[in-house]
Amino acid sequence: MGKELNVPWDDGNLTALLDEAESPDAFLILAHGSGAGKDHDFMSGFARAVAQKGISVLRFNFPYMDAGKKFPDRGPVAITVWKRVREWVGSNLSGELAVFTAGKSFGGRVAAMAAAEGMATRSLIFLGYPLHPPKKEDKLRDKHLYPLQVPMLFLEGTRDPFANPEIMTRVVSGLNQDSELVWFEGADHSFKVARSGRTGSEDGAGLAEATADFIRRQLAKD
Repeated sequence: MGKELNVPWDDGNLTALLDEAESPDAFLILAHGSGAGKDHDFMSGFARAVAQKGISVLRFNFPYMDAGKKFPDRGPVAITVWKRVREWVGSNLSGELAVFTAGKSFGGRVAAMAAAEGMATRSLIFLGYPLHPPKKEDKLRDKHLYPLQVPMLFLEGTRDPFANPEIMTRVVSGLNQDSELVWFEGADHSFKVARSGRTGSEDGAGLAEATADFIRRQLAKD
């Protein structure tokens, strides 16, 4: 279990958890998807596994999740939340460490939109980018990605209904040269693989190696 923290927001706070690496080389901020918050097994498994690889991780809840609401905050609010959390981390937690940002589905998409509006991040990491709604491959959510100049890592399942493999490959090939796409065979949008027998925590932990490797490659360029 991570260390419980509160990030100031409006007249209250956003709840957050810090999984601190023993001797961290970098700092990662992690946002949840639309349907489950920072405490979900997938998020916990991912954050703990990344911290064990020497990268401290702060995961936070968007306001709607803390309020127990079903529907995500509107875009402008969610983007402002990301910016606020990033600023708070820079002032209170990360010190001299390079700060990376990541998100599961909705959380990653909003991180990219915040970066497009100037949010500072060393790189963006997407845990299942929601490129389009299921069975609506003509409604791509890619416009804000093309101008971004920060390195991007897309971790995607081959059975994800939100990311047609052919279209996702084409989109990533059109992004900046430091963008990478890693496929997880047989995984769906939650990185579940049929009959794998893995828990949600183990599904999340399974993305840690690719994430940590990508972060260390970026650090090596500095």
